[in-house]
Amino acid sequence: MLYDPGLLAAPRQAAPAALETKSADSAAPKGSKARRCRPRRTTGDRVREALMLLAEGRAGLLTHEEKAWSSITFAGTRHEVMLDFQGEEAVAVGEEFIAALPEHEFTIPGQLVADATVREVDHRFGAEERMVVTAVLLLLEES
Repeated sequence: MLYDPGLLAAPRQAAPAALETKSADSAAPKGSKARRCRPRRTTGDRVREALMLLAEGRAGLLTHEEKAWSSITFAGTRHEVMLDFQGEEAVAVGEEFIAALPEHEFTIPGQLVADATVREVDHRFGAEERMVVTAVLLLLEES
């Protein structure tokens, strides 16, 4: 029987292959900057942005839950967002937010806001007036 010491040696590790990523800087034409990829904004990002615009930037985001749903004729997402309005001026903006939300015309690309409601309001008075508003939006995918 012949003895081959190479069979007992540890397996050879292949040299790591160079990985090409789409976000890597590519060679840019002379005199221009390399393009960098930026993350895509999701529907949830756009919903949060639209709500913050309606709240005039005076609310803090506490939570955002997103659930997909579908029926025989429609598909979309349900968004439940809790916003925190702190201080007397912010609470006044929050009250305007509550009044405007159900009739507000949202512009979210590829989506139709079928329903926008206020599910819950927790308003605390005192030295540090605070209002927490829970809004629910039902979005339909446009096709």
